[in-house]
Amino acid sequence: MMNKIILTDCDGVLLDWEFAFDCWMQSHGFTQAEGGKLEYKISRRYNISPEQGKQLTKVFNASASVGFIPALRDAIYYVKRLHEEHGYQFHCITSLSLDPSAQKLRRMNLDKLFGKTVFTEIICLDTGADKDLALEPYANSGLYWIEDKPKNADLGHRLGLKSILLEHGHNMNHASEYPVVKNWKEIYNIIVEN
Repeated sequence: MMNKIILTDCDGVLLDWEFAFDCWMQSHGFTQAEGGKLEYKISRRYNISPEQGKQLTKVFNASASVGFIPALRDAIYYVKRLHEEHGYQFHCITSLSLDPSAQKLRRMNLDKLFGKTVFTEIICLDTGADKDLALEPYANSGLYWIEDKPKNADLGHRLGLKSILLEHGHNMNHASEYPVVKNWKEIYNIIVEN
């Protein structure tokens, strides 16, 4: 049943990637720049070159650390409620890595935190990849699309999805025609009340 599917990003929506990445960066001798928490770009967050930021992100996303990223905020409680009490299945579209081991670790991490029946699809794209082609099959379906990156939430909105943007320091000032929420409790209420 297509209407019982919720589309989600992973990092910054289901998992606290920023926290895990910062721990990893600190263990490799990097510290955040002042005000870095409000930056989306890793280069600005750590005051390094854009090339080095992309490379470090790629290395982290293909490392064993990907299998141990904690859940974001209240995601576990409300994702499980949507699945167990309301029958929703989740399709996760994540710009993680093309590395097969990293993809297996992503599945393992999500299954461990949320349960093995929640995610019927996990679509892993290359690190930082655009989501146009992955979202295209869902165009005009009216499914919910949960994201933290404004560009991807806007894309979903244009494709006829019900975008919801999960607020972070880097996207707080994004003006949108769709809801911007602070946590999964707000997402849960939007979905079950409609």
